[in-house]
Amino acid sequence: MNNELFDFPFYKWEKELADKPFLKQPFGNLWETYTWNEVGLMARKLSNGLKSLGLEKDSHIGLVSKNCREWVIADLAISMAGYISVPFFPTLNSKEIKNLLTFGDVKALFVGKLENWEEMKKGVDLEMPIIAFPQYKDHSKVEVGHQWHEFINKFDAQTEDFRPNLKDIWTVIFTSGTTGDPKGVVLTYETLFNTKRITEDGNPLKVDLSGKNRFISYMPLNHIFERVVIEHVAFRYGGTISFVESLETFAQNLNDTQPTAFQGVPRIYMKFQEKILMKMPQAKLDKLLKIPIISWLIKRKLKGALGMSKAKALVTGAAAMPLELLDWYRSLGIFITNGYGMTENCATCTNLDPYQPLGRGSVGRPTPGVDLKISDQGEILMKGPFILSCYYKNEEVTNETLKDGWLHTGDKGHIDDDGFLFITGRIKDMFKTSKGKYIEPGVLEAYFGNVSEFSQVCVVGLNCDQPLLLAVPTEIAKNNKEVTNSKISKILEKVNSNLDNYKKMSKIIFVQEDWLPENGMTTPTLKIKRSKIDEKFSSQYLNWFKSEEDVIWE
Repeated sequence: MNNELFDFPFYKWEKELADKPFLKQPFGNLWETYTWNEVGLMARKLSNGLKSLGLEKDSHIGLVSKNCREWVIADLAISMAGYISVPFFPTLNSKEIKNLLTFGDVKALFVGKLENWEEMKKGVDLEMPIIAFPQYKDHSKVEVGHQWHEFINKFDAQTEDFRPNLKDIWTVIFTSGTTGDPKGVVLTYETLFNTKRITEDGNPLKVDLSGKNRFISYMPLNHIFERVVIEHVAFRYGGTISFVESLETFAQNLNDTQPTAFQGVPRIYMKFQEKILMKMPQAKLDKLLKIPIISWLIKRKLKGALGMSKAKALVTGAAAMPLELLDWYRSLGIFITNGYGMTENCATCTNLDPYQPLGRGSVGRPTPGVDLKISDQGEILMKGPFILSCYYKNEEVTNETLKDGWLHTGDKGHIDDDGFLFITGRIKDMFKTSKGKYIEPGVLEAYFGNVSEFSQVCVVGLNCDQPLLLAVPTEIAKNNKEVTNSKISKILEKVNSNLDNYKKMSKIIFVQEDWLPENGMTTPTLKIKRSKIDEKFSSQYLNWFKSEEDVIWE
């Protein structure tokens, strides 16, 4: 493969679906649509525009924006021009983006749909070439640099169907940093090419290979899952990508789109569940689901209300999906594929078919081409054709992570006799109590996976006698604290009755604030940053531990 070229599949659909919708952007109740041909024309003009900036071959081009049609066009143009994309989370502050732009050797920057540009730009060298997307309502106006339409229309369309070498670098993706500073994962076009095995050897997304697919893009496009499973699956197999205007319009945009495949982190599915139970309490739902005809109608109505009436596949990943939550959706006739992957392996490692009778509670069996084993320390090791080349300018961490062709994932787990992988947590998440006992928080958190009063949970207790559980309350919990306290006390007692003494949870504490990317408590994909939670709450652990109450409200 040393001299083979990456056969960029976009070019095929650009011709075959020329007049068909590709990118759909909502503006209130109106949707603007770009066809495959229109997207190709803009990307080809933009590619020539990038080359006019006088950048060296393989230059790094940054991209910072929320998801929108221009994001995809810019990403296409970077590849068409032979450059390397370096995308960033749109929530970065000025200090963070300054560090990443410098460390990542970024030579030009696309700036798009942002709410925080006025603060962020303090960390950007405004002398570097900047290309600004059109302004979106309620978002920052970026007045520096080249303006999108004006810049694109200066140039003729590139006529060459440029194809990079498979060994060329496709992108450098900075991880979201749940356990430390972000690291730049270097991925080649060969790794991207090999991800097609997900579809061609199993097709968990139920992709229509003839181009009749509808995707909705709302998780950060710079995240590996959205980039590979949405953007590049669309490039490879055709269809449309619809975007979300805002958090407030998410439900309506999803309903308008009715995607054929839907992807969501566990937190999203928890939020959907919470909204359903706010309108129909669990006891009432249970009764209705026992009546055959009513059950059918309820399931159909709920699936439609969630925007899932046309979905052939629903998938989850990025964080642990509680088994109880999967079962709850199954009771509504909604079957969710659970998967496992990371930036370092192009989000390609294992998946569990929701109709599979075996492997309950696991993240499935390896994707074709993947080998798995567990180290003596209980760490999950993975080998396959989707693995990173290295961490950018970080030889030490590269050597720690890649050993003899095996990717050391940093996750703990085990493989059962049928080949199903079970994840028990992150090695770095483990902590020691004052009794000298190690606690694996992910294992304990799993016991509270489908408590309707919990929106988010985190087991803590470094240097305490016993672990504690911090929880973000749902609206259901807040609306009747007395009933909540009684129910949660019983759940705590039941869970503790099955645990070894040193693992028993001493208290459950409801915190005041949601954990969000905006307050630094989660990554942009809503994975909890345990170090930040310890930083905020650890001074109160001992007082909470000494309290006479089982359930405490901050």
